[in-house]
Amino acid sequence: MTLTADEAGRALANPAAYADDARFHEALALLRRESPVHKVEPEGYNPFWAVTRHADILEVERRHDLFRNAPRPILGTATFDRMNAARIAQGTAMRTLIHMDDPDHRVIRAIGADWFRPKAMRALEPRVRELARRYVDRLADLGGRCDFAQEVAVHFPLYVILSLLGLPESDFDRMLKLTQELFGGDDEEMQRGTTPEEKLAVVLDFFAYFQELTAARRAHPTDDLASAIANARVDGERLSDMDTGSYYVIIATAGHDTTSSTIAGGLHALITHPDQLERLRGDLSLMPLAVDEMIRWVTPVKEFMRTATTDYRLRGVTIHEGDSLLLSYPSANRDEDVFDDPFRFDVGRDPNKHLAFGFGVHYCLGATLARIEVRAFFEELLPRLESVELDGEPTGIATTFVGGLKRLPIRYVLKG
Repeated sequence: MTLTADEAGRALANPAAYADDARFHEALALLRRESPVHKVEPEGYNPFWAVTRHADILEVERRHDLFRNAPRPILGTATFDRMNAARIAQGTAMRTLIHMDDPDHRVIRAIGADWFRPKAMRALEPRVRELARRYVDRLADLGGRCDFAQEVAVHFPLYVILSLLGLPESDFDRMLKLTQELFGGDDEEMQRGTTPEEKLAVVLDFFAYFQELTAARRAHPTDDLASAIANARVDGERLSDMDTGSYYVIIATAGHDTTSSTIAGGLHALITHPDQLERLRGDLSLMPLAVDEMIRWVTPVKEFMRTATTDYRLRGVTIHEGDSLLLSYPSANRDEDVFDDPFRFDVGRDPNKHLAFGFGVHYCLGATLARIEVRAFFEELLPRLESVELDGEPTGIATTFVGGLKRLPIRYVLKG
């Protein structure tokens, strides 16, 4: 069935659409071709402009003075937007880095920035590689068949980021479940419930946990990232409980879920492109390029929203003050104007100007760490991998925000 531009636009507000990769990219390609800045008015949602071209998303990201994250930083239903507006008015809304604009964003981001600079990441790399070996060993222990997404990919990045925060290993499973409930709120397998109140309860559980952590780190400071956040001061004052808890949530969730999606999706891409798997196995010096290609291919963060603060012309379309824009990163990362043969998975792709980490002042704080983790895992895996194939049908998570494969059944043979 041939899609219309309006049908393609509505796919951006349909969580199930993101789980059907081929169909979803068909919709995005149509929008890029026929209506790259397209007004979308889906049932149950406030309207928005879908921005699908790489150049247009860059233009919006560069003009962060005119296109603001607040008050609608991610796509939610009209009910969600209404509840969020009420919480903002009450001062009880979550305020992570993705919710903030300058000057608050610049000041709050700086609290964790030193922990993610390249120098700090290089110091962390031996520990990351040690953990990568542990999880490749776990793959060997699973005996040649497993659900790679659930049994390996979700655990390795989780262990890295929660270790950086300084959380006890006994709490890791709890953090994983809460993260899956938060980002999988639209997926029947992952969600805690379907009502806005049930989804809010997940956030409240996060905050309850992190309030205890904040109190502990303030009473007894340590040398981990959690202590740096808990004891940070802005203009001489500690962060509010809301801002402290929000900081923890974004680090603990986005800091691993996006990377696990890339690792699972990257392996899937190698399995379904065996020529690229053999090319990479034969030349591991391609790994830095391959990592960025995996990130482009998966694009774990599907969208961010912006709100126009003034009337603005974008690709010949007038965006009015107060209008919302959805920046579609999967679409930007398949843009035919930027990528040579964008639907080809190419472990040697160079240049690779993907926007999976965003651009400008909101560029992903953990981008360097994500690259280190993905590279470490595949540099440990591929020399030991004799064969790998699918052992069932992979399935994606239903989401409009963050996600990738939730199931990747594989059969494999490892050396050693």
